[in-house]
Amino acid sequence: MSDQQPIIDVHAHVLLPQLEALVKERNPEGLADQKQTDLVRNGAASQQNSGLMIRERWPLLTDVGARLEHMGKSRVDVQIISPSPSHYYAFAGTQLATTLYQEANRLVREYIEQAPARFHGLGLAPLQHPQLMVAALEDAVLTRGLAGVEIGSYAPDPQGGTVELSDPRLDPFWVRAEELGAVIFLHPFGCPLEARLDKFYLANTVAQPAENAVALSHFIFAGVLDRFPALKLVAAHGGGYLPQVIGRSDHAWEVRPEARVCEHAPSSYLSRLWFDSLVHSSVELVHLAQSVGAYRVLLGSDFPFDMGSDYPVEAVEAAALGQGEREAILRLNAADLGLKSLALSGKTVLEGSES
Repeated sequence: MSDQQPIIDVHAHVLLPQLEALVKERNPEGLADQKQTDLVRNGAASQQNSGLMIRERWPLLTDVGARLEHMGKSRVDVQIISPSPSHYYAFAGTQLATTLYQEANRLVREYIEQAPARFHGLGLAPLQHPQLMVAALEDAVLTRGLAGVEIGSYAPDPQGGTVELSDPRLDPFWVRAEELGAVIFLHPFGCPLEARLDKFYLANTVAQPAENAVALSHFIFAGVLDRFPALKLVAAHGGGYLPQVIGRSDHAWEVRPEARVCEHAPSSYLSRLWFDSLVHSSVELVHLAQSVGAYRVLLGSDFPFDMGSDYPVEAVEAAALGQGEREAILRLNAADLGLKSLALSGKTVLEGSES
């Protein structure tokens, strides 16, 4: 290995079968209802194909050896591992949700300990219960030594409606995340457009970038970054549609009084957020770097799902970016996010490793 910083992938998942077994034992009705909702949202064809994909990629999702072998082929040195978003279980009540985030955080820690020089981890925080979010974050960061937590784009509110990232009940969570310097990884799972997306895998290809755009818009327009400017929020899938059409948000902020809650034009906040590189297009990656700044884009693969990138480093290298921009995305920006100690410790061990 050279004396460069290691290449760090911030968007990689692990499947935790123990969690689903726990949910099946504690709330089988809720789990069955979620599976039925997933069927409605995705459609039978997509559900079947997704099942085949999971079975095919099961070793990559669960086995450390298979993961490390693929990382060697894809030239990724370090992965920041988060639970599969299928583990959100947003229907879980407070008691079960507490058990689930504690178990998820423990299992992620246990997984990454199998190769601590190659992995760091993110835990879970139950967005449907804002009052539990601080405890979940502290459990992940302080108890388990993880970099932060993964959250969805919204969650059903047990009292009715939804919990959005603009919800003032999340303010204590943002406060604590800022204090801890924790990474908050925004990764959608599910979209309330329901059956309109049940063909052609629209539940993923359209819903995921749309959900990113909605969640980030709530976050920006509500002025969360005005109140908590040091937050480290990383948006999966390149932030979805929002960076591509941010001018429309700026125009609304200019002409609509109800949209002028944040202190500055929405586009100005893009350079204060972080985005992964997973946009599946060299042209779109260049546009993302231009919109948010290349220093705010991080390598992301969505490993090992089929809608991810098996060779994310090659995808970044294929884009019409400057060499400095590519190096920033692949290696340097993760250190600026606060993962410098991880990168350096990984580099030290990796120098003596062939993998």
